Amino acid sequence: MTPFDSIFRSAHFIKSAEKLSQCPLDQGVEVAFAGRSNAGKSTALNALTDQKKLARTSKTPGRTQLINCFGLSVDDRRLIDLPGYGFAKVPIEMKKVWQAHMQDYLMNRRSLAGVVLVMDIRHPLKEFDEMMLDWAKSNNMKVHVLLTKSDKLNRGPAKTTVLTVQKAIKKQGVDGTVQMFSALNGDGLDELRIKLSEWLVLENLDEIPVSPNA
Repeated sequence: MTPFDSIFRSAHFIKSAEKLSQCPLDQGVEVAFAGRSNAGKSTALNALTDQKKLARTSKTPGRTQLINCFGLSVDDRRLIDLPGYGFAKVPIEMKKVWQAHMQDYLMNRRSLAGVVLVMDIRHPLKEFDEMMLDWAKSNNMKVHVLLTKSDKLNRGPAKTTVLTVQKAIKKQGVDGTVQMFSALNGDGLDELRIKLSEWLVLENLDEIPVSPNA
């Protein structure tokens, strides 16, 4: 448990947006979750907030086409679920539109404090992941790599994967951290909440306006 558990559990849906101009007012602080389809992004968000249906999971990878915005009980603090990237059964032109809107958000969203880059621990550092790391370096953006489904690997191979990803991040000059995570058994949940509390500036709540319904 962490002192911030109740704040993450307060997460609630605000709106879905096709593009940056439709997102909530660009003020406060927000953290975005990005990842390839089937990496476990929505499942990780649901585990983080202790809500099974907050972020929709789909048996059809890449079905999430919108930027989904969630508010927290602390004013102007948000979690953002970016469209899954990769396997969606849609025309290539549509994929290009998604990519353009996501890139616009990542490059121009002033309230964005960092990106949680979700990777399946069994299949890390794919093309999309490398693209995101390149973008992070170019834009001096903080990245926290969440290696999901860690329960699928034995401890030895899992630790080896963590080291491999850490080396890749360091080589690319990215301001990033890496952790293992399992939504199934809760491993890494506290570590994730503590990291996000730093990005969302939740440490000094007496200095942050809190909503009346918090």
